[in-house]
Amino acid sequence: MSLKFEQPHGDVSDEQLLERYRGGDTEAFAVLVERYRHELFNFLNRFTGNRSTAEDVFQDTFLQVHLSADTFDTTRNFKPWLFTIAANKARDVLRKNMRRQTTALSAPLDASDAGGRSYIDLLEADLPLPSEVFGQQETQELVKQVVAQMPDHLRQVLVLAYFHQFAYKEIAEILSVPLGTVKSRLHSAVGTFAQRWKEKYESAEPPPEAESEKDSSSHG
Repeated sequence: MSLKFEQPHGDVSDEQLLERYRGGDTEAFAVLVERYRHELFNFLNRFTGNRSTAEDVFQDTFLQVHLSADTFDTTRNFKPWLFTIAANKARDVLRKNMRRQTTALSAPLDASDAGGRSYIDLLEADLPLPSEVFGQQETQELVKQVVAQMPDHLRQVLVLAYFHQFAYKEIAEILSVPLGTVKSRLHSAVGTFAQRWKEKYESAEPPPEAESEKDSSSHG
C-alpha cells in the first residue's frame, strides 16, 4: 500500500513529502512551501537585507527544488539542502548587485585611531549575542537593524548559526565554504554585531545601574 494516503501531509517529514511529490502528489509540494514560508523567508530577508529581494529568491528557491527534486537523496535532511539552494540563489543576487565591501578584521574601529581597538579585540566583549536578545519584543527591531547593516558574508553566517541554529558543518555546506572559514566568519560576525549592538542598545535604554540609582533616589 502506498504511503501517500496513510498519513495526513502535516504528520510526515520533509523528506517524505518530497518523496510523495516525486511520486505525483502535487499537494505535498504545496505543504513544503507553506511549512518553510515563514522561516525561509525570514532567513532570506536577513541574508539579503532586502524584503523584495527575499521574496524573489524565495520563489526561485522552490522553483529549483521542483526542478531538482529527483536528484535529492531522501536519506539526508531536506532542510540543509533547501537552505543551500536558497543561499546560493541569494548570493547570486548579491554578487550582481555588487554590495558593500567587508571591513578587515584587523582594522581599527575608529579610523582616526590607528592604535585603537580592532574588530578582533571585540571577540571577548561581554555583550549580548543575537540569540540572547532577539526573544525580547522591545529589542527585536533593533536587532534586525544591526544584522541588516552587517557585511554580507558576516550577516549570512550569523543568521544561519544564531537565528536558524544550523551546525557548523551544515553552514559550511550551505555557504559552500570550508569549515574553518565558517568558524572564523562566525567569530568575526559576533564581534561586529557586539560592537554595533553596543552602540545602538546602550543608546536605546539606560544601563541597569542607572535604573537602580534612579529607583534608590526616588525612595530617598
